[in-house]
Amino acid sequence: MVSGNAIAGIAVIALGLVLTPGPNMIYLVSRSVTQGRRAGLVSLLGVAAGFLVYLGAAAAGLATVFVAVPAAFTVLKLTGAAYLLYLVWRTVRPGGTNAFAPGELPVDSPWRLFTMGLVTNLLNPKIAVLYVSLLPQFIDSHRGSIAAQSLVLGGTQIVIALTVNTLIVVFGGAIASFLGARPSWLRLQRYFMGAVLGALAVGLVVDRSPASASR
Repeated sequence: MVSGNAIAGIAVIALGLVLTPGPNMIYLVSRSVTQGRRAGLVSLLGVAAGFLVYLGAAAAGLATVFVAVPAAFTVLKLTGAAYLLYLVWRTVRPGGTNAFAPGELPVDSPWRLFTMGLVTNLLNPKIAVLYVSLLPQFIDSHRGSIAAQSLVLGGTQIVIALTVNTLIVVFGGAIASFLGARPSWLRLQRYFMGAVLGALAVGLVVDRSPASASR
């Protein structure tokens, strides 16, 4: 049904995205460092629920909606780019923050942790663009049900993302302590994160619409 090349392609993209600092990583590390691994894992359940929402939407034909209404996709891209540029400013400005040096957060209930993880992922422009623009490029209408192919490819992305994010939650505190004891590494990580987020913002702006990407 789905070719091995398609699964490998979406796996490589999923791994690259999850290893790139972004809203999900920032939130999960912040929660793990300030409230413990259990809070980080509960937050990760919310992130997982967000992935399932996108997966269901993709299987239901989300990309088709944006093909029919290109302006909606343009709004999504520009909003995502603006949000990423805001994260860049927060990261590289004097006294800025980064994923592994989070500020103190209030102690939240498990339900709020789950909800914030869900909302953070739903508003994550990287994930939105993945499911709207990139995933359709690996679907072949000659290989059977498009919905089934979307589920397989999206499921591959989710498995990779949750595996890496679990490691981030478990080892986030140790990484934060390591970087905290090495200020030069911490500054390097800040500027690297800012550069990556900036590149993602530019990529969103110049990215092709779903109509052209899925030809």
